[in-house]
Amino acid sequence: MYAVIKTGGKQYKVSEGDLLKVEKVEGAVGDSIELDEVLMVGGEEVKVGTPLLPGAKVKAQIVEQGKDKKVLVFHSKRRKGFRKKYGHRQPITRLKITGIEA
Repeated sequence: MYAVIKTGGKQYKVSEGDLLKVEKVEGAVGDSIELDEVLMVGGEEVKVGTPLLPGAKVKAQIVEQGKDKKVLVFHSKRRKGFRKKYGHRQPITRLKITGIEA
C-alpha cells in the first residue's frame, strides 16, 4: 500500500517503512506525528481525493531534526566589480513512515 501526501508545499509518494526528508516539522526526535493531508491512497484499490481524502492519515515517527546541505548563492555584475556570495541551510526533518490508514 502506498499514499501520496502533501507537507511543506511538496508532494511525496510514501509506503510503510520509508525514510523521508521533508521541510521542518515541529516535534522532538522519537515523537509520533500524523500527516492528514493525504491526496491519494493506492494498493489493490486506488482512492483519489478531491483534493484531499477525508479520514485518511499517514502515521510517521521523527527520526532526526537537522539542517540540509548548504546552498550557495552568488551574484555578480559584469564590469562593475560587484560580487556577493551567501549561503542558506534549510532546516529539515527525517521521518519514518509507520502506518497508512485509508
